Amino acid sequence: QVQLVESGGGLVQAGGSLRLSCAASRSIFSINAMGWYRQAPGKQRELVATITSGGSTNYGDSVKGRFTVSRDYGKNTVYLQMNSLKPEDTGVYYCNGKGGSYDTWGQGTQVTVSS
Repeated sequence: QVQLVESGGGLVQAGGSLRLSCAASRSIFSINAMGWYRQAPGKQRELVATITSGGSTNYGDSVKGRFTVSRDYGKNTVYLQMNSLKPEDTGVYYCNGKGGSYDTWGQGTQVTVSS
């Protein structure tokens, strides 16, 4: 198992940038895939970006070209760099880690983009 803790959320104006961090309680080297999902009020949780242990990335259509997911093995941390933020990016952002026998979520961090 692994515990995940997100940080870096906050309030930003449209067009601005934020970087979210997801710190894992142990090495992320063997975690099959890690990623970011978000949930806006009244909406279902949706994919933002994922990165596999092999380095493959996948992005939700609405964030392609604006967001970048990356990882730092030395810090056991996954990042989400968010640029050109829009009000519709507002929501709670959750970190996720999937292994062979687990599917773990962090507690979430709020991102609010003002127009």
